[in-house]
Amino acid sequence: MTARLIRFNKPYGVLSQFTPEGKWQGLKDYIDLPGVYVAGRLDADSEGLLLLTNDGRLQAHIADPRFKMEKTYWVQVEGVPDEAALAALRSGVVLNDGPTLPARARRMEPAPEVWPRTPPIRERKHIPTAWIELAIREGRNRQVRRMTAAVGHPTLRLVRAAIGPYTLQGLAPGTWADEDATAYADNAPMRRESAEPRASRKARRPSA
Repeated sequence: MTARLIRFNKPYGVLSQFTPEGKWQGLKDYIDLPGVYVAGRLDADSEGLLLLTNDGRLQAHIADPRFKMEKTYWVQVEGVPDEAALAALRSGVVLNDGPTLPARARRMEPAPEVWPRTPPIRERKHIPTAWIELAIREGRNRQVRRMTAAVGHPTLRLVRAAIGPYTLQGLAPGTWADEDATAYADNAPMRRESAEPRASRKARRPSA
């Protein structure tokens, strides 16, 4: 069987599963392909890149944060982070489940050209917002949101822009495209290489 890899631009309010649940839509409203499964996940209130594949081994490697594939997020936050806040994100912040690994963080000026969100974010009058790009190699539950809150800038909108070599390029919200699965193998060797200290290695659900 030839490995197949799908890039999907997940809209706000869609689950990282095919079946709907409560008020949230499922992927079957957008993707009608037999035999493909989600590799990793993205919360319903987050948007952007989601990968799917028909290859179980590839699915496991993409979903497992211990394989060190960098994920890049565009994050609209409340307030304007200063260099101290960005430096804290880069060096790692302490969350209730332990300190985060060092990350890449920068303010995005100008703001990224992204589609309007439905529903729009809730903005507070007289409080500015800003966009930052944050790249991490972990997958803790709602990690990006907790990281920005820890430095005093709650997340208002979260868009995953890239997973390793794969990006949102050419994808409107709710659309998908086939990709070359070998690019993943070239960028993420099929071996377990944890970025965490051995004593703290625990299975975590990849999430933003």
